[in-house]
Amino acid sequence: MPESSSIAAVSALPTLPPLTTQAEHLIDLGVHQLAGMPADSLRAFAQDADRTDSHAHARALLAVHPDLAPASALAPLLRREGKPGFVVTDMPDVDQFAPTTVELPDAPLYLIAGVDRGDHMANWSPEEALPALTEANRTPLLLTEGIHWVLQQPEVLERNRCFMTIGSRLRKDNGALDARTPAIWISNGTGRDGRERRNAAKVGWCWWGNRHTWLGFASATGRRG
Repeated sequence: MPESSSIAAVSALPTLPPLTTQAEHLIDLGVHQLAGMPADSLRAFAQDADRTDSHAHARALLAVHPDLAPASALAPLLRREGKPGFVVTDMPDVDQFAPTTVELPDAPLYLIAGVDRGDHMANWSPEEALPALTEANRTPLLLTEGIHWVLQQPEVLERNRCFMTIGSRLRKDNGALDARTPAIWISNGTGRDGRERRNAAKVGWCWWGNRHTWLGFASATGRRG
């Protein structure tokens, strides 16, 4: 396992906006329509969460369940330098990457506590990172959760400081897990991405056993509906 600072380390990132602000942003993007829910339901969930315990949720991320708002629908809503986000062409099965090692609340909307980009785990492989996160009582973010995070805080996606979302995995017909693991980073505009997509937010994948110096492992301390 690569040398790094303590697994308990947390990336120095800005505080998330209030839940009510996050809800309004998702509504402005039309996420409630993608999920087939009234805008007022999204507003009410955020308002109720703030009233219940505003201190506990001060740094929480608001997310829509992936069954209602899949990655393929959320990725184009990302904006970086005025360009929409996209999914790599060799990941047409992106929405089949489902939660593994992560238990989601049985609710259309939920909160994610303690999100962290995992900069201190850069140059680890997913295979190395997952047990370390588990030992630290953290769970990896799902791909859709990572997209939600970048929607709310585009600045968390930086050159040479992007992240994997290994809570989402694809299970093959034989029951084995696909070796691809999803990640969100910034396109260089090369190859099949196309020059017009240079600097756009990109949903792609990396191999389970490979290391990348510019990819951390996004994780959370908990989720609640």
